[in-house]
Amino acid sequence: MINPEDPLDVQVSKQAKIIEALVRRAGRQNDVGNSAYSAFQSAIALQGQIWAKTRDLERASNELELLRFDREQTQKNLSDALSAMEGGFALFSDGKLQVCNDLFRSLMPDITDRILPGLGLAEYYDALKSSRHLADDDERMQQDLTKAARGGAEPDLTSFVLELHGDRWFQISQQHTNLDNVIILQTEITDIVRKNRLEKDQLIDMQAHYLQSAFDHMSIGICTFSRAGTVMIFNDRFRDLLGLPFTLVQNGTRFSQILDFISDSYPDAANELANTDGWLTTLREEGRFRERLRHAGGRVLDLHVHQLPDRGFLADIKDVTLESRTTDLLEKRVEERTSELTQANLLLTEQYEQQAKAEEELRLAKEEAEAAVSSKTRFLAAASHDLLQPINAAKLLISTLRDMAKDTQLNTMVERLDGSFTSMETLLHALLDISRLESTGSELSPTDFCLGNLIQAVIEDQQPVAAKKGVQLDMVPCTTWVRSDHRYLMRSIQNLVVNAIQYTEKGRVLVGCRRRGDHVALEVWDTGIGIAHKDQKRVFEEFTRAENVPVGSGMGLGLSIVDRTCRHLGHKVGVRSKPGIGSVFSIEMKIVKHAPRPPLPALNGPYEPDSTMDLIALVVENDPDVLFATIQKLESWGASVLGARSTQEAMELVSDIGVAPDIILADYQLDGGDTGVATIRGVRAQTNASVPAIMITAERGAPLARLGVEDDFLVLTKPVDLSRLRRMINAKTRAGASDMLAVTDKSIA
Repeated sequence: MINPEDPLDVQVSKQAKIIEALVRRAGRQNDVGNSAYSAFQSAIALQGQIWAKTRDLERASNELELLRFDREQTQKNLSDALSAMEGGFALFSDGKLQVCNDLFRSLMPDITDRILPGLGLAEYYDALKSSRHLADDDERMQQDLTKAARGGAEPDLTSFVLELHGDRWFQISQQHTNLDNVIILQTEITDIVRKNRLEKDQLIDMQAHYLQSAFDHMSIGICTFSRAGTVMIFNDRFRDLLGLPFTLVQNGTRFSQILDFISDSYPDAANELANTDGWLTTLREEGRFRERLRHAGGRVLDLHVHQLPDRGFLADIKDVTLESRTTDLLEKRVEERTSELTQANLLLTEQYEQQAKAEEELRLAKEEAEAAVSSKTRFLAAASHDLLQPINAAKLLISTLRDMAKDTQLNTMVERLDGSFTSMETLLHALLDISRLESTGSELSPTDFCLGNLIQAVIEDQQPVAAKKGVQLDMVPCTTWVRSDHRYLMRSIQNLVVNAIQYTEKGRVLVGCRRRGDHVALEVWDTGIGIAHKDQKRVFEEFTRAENVPVGSGMGLGLSIVDRTCRHLGHKVGVRSKPGIGSVFSIEMKIVKHAPRPPLPALNGPYEPDSTMDLIALVVENDPDVLFATIQKLESWGASVLGARSTQEAMELVSDIGVAPDIILADYQLDGGDTGVATIRGVRAQTNASVPAIMITAERGAPLARLGVEDDFLVLTKPVDLSRLRRMINAKTRAGASDMLAVTDKSIA
């Protein structure tokens, strides 16, 4: 029946009402009861309940008394705290004043009687607005009070400043509490305002002093004018330059008075300065005004007027007499120099015409030189075919003759003939390579390829030479891909390997690659005679050999071709060597990312051909000598050979024998626009068989290599390397040799 959460005085009141009700009930029961015993029992029960309620009432009374004491003590402490505060304090609850200290009530004595508990917040601000102690001329203060009276207490914190008569200042701060009460604090800030005002005045005076000091030390005259056009700050230089009397440079003097004085002293500017509206309009529109003043005595002054942010303006005057005289002198000199330059220009025009004539002659000479280079290029292209054809025939015939002269008295003579012809062939290749490289590297065709395949092809070519000399030739497998010209890079590697074998009497030659970051260095090691340090740069020059090279060891062109080729390709060539120990030549090039492709399998030793070649070979060659020599060589290997000079003749021979040949050996360039590609395609179509084919040609372009991939034939350049030709024929004709289809000619990209 009693809620323990109710205040103690409410609980006590409820208990008293319950006791009173119990007593009345007991009295009624005694009146109507028929049994004395029942009345006695009721009295006993009622007495127990009364005693229990009496104890509860006494305990509640004691607690209420304690609470009243605590409340009085708290109010006393709050009053002491409010009295001890340096500023005014007031607490508003539900928009009504609950408590405040004396300082809060005495801020404005004429409204002290109105500040009592129960005063509304808006009524308080209205009372402040009506006080006679407020400064009358502070419009912003009145706006702040009006805003606060109309509900300006919506933000959590509101603060503004009140100015009272007698130069007193108070800050009014209003803040909401967590219980939605409002606290107002009155803090006197009179000392702070007065101190700030004093510091501001001192700062303004100091700035004016600094500004005046700066003006006084300037080399030009300075004077500032107010918005009304009166003098404010000036320096003595301004008065001295214009020759102004003291009366015209006092504060309050109008700028128009100074202009009148200037107009009298400087007649040249009188008209411009007299038009006051004109220069004022210019000043407002452009923000500046300028006039040059020339005195009768020769002095020249520059007057500049600049508009200031406050609509005032600043005038500066500068003595430019010396500058003006210098300008006049320069103008005179410019006129003299203009006349001289006019004469010089006429002379230059004549020289230019002569130079244009000379340039035209140079242009014609350049065109003739380019035509000569183009003719040379065409000649080399023709010579490459016309020279290599007889050389190829002679090489085949000498090889056949060497086989026929074996174990006869002519063997020694044939061997010497073969050596002399090989030297001539090497020299011819070197000269052709140099001539091609001199054509600005126009024949270079960089492509991406596996470096290991290139090295393997060189090793295969030079294995017989190394084995004949008794030198061990090895390579380290490489799967790195590079971008270079396949043919010229192979020629460079071949030159390095040939030199290593040539200058190594015994021991070993090793070819391999080393990675160096994103580059790879192809290195050729040998245990040969070595090169002295002083000769290691000279050996790359044409027709130059090291001092320790035996006489008759070559013309000294191989390394120069390597160096020139690598410079065109952007590769770096290096050499390390020690006489009597050996040499290491290297070509460094950039690695390119490509799908991994393993190099060709390394050879275990020099290639040994089979004793007989039991197959039918179709040879298509338009040069009779080359055709005869090729047939003789193939027949010496045991092959049955069909010789033809055109595609039509080849297809007729195939038709006559009634079967497809085992292999086709065709020249690329035939007569009348006929080609070996047409021969290969025609024979395959006629026999309905994928006949193996090798293209033997002097053509060295990349397009032919791409045709070889598309039409499945190998390319071998002239003059023919017989050991390589034998390996290619075996690779194309024997079963299970599909992996060898990747073999390409050493000079084809």
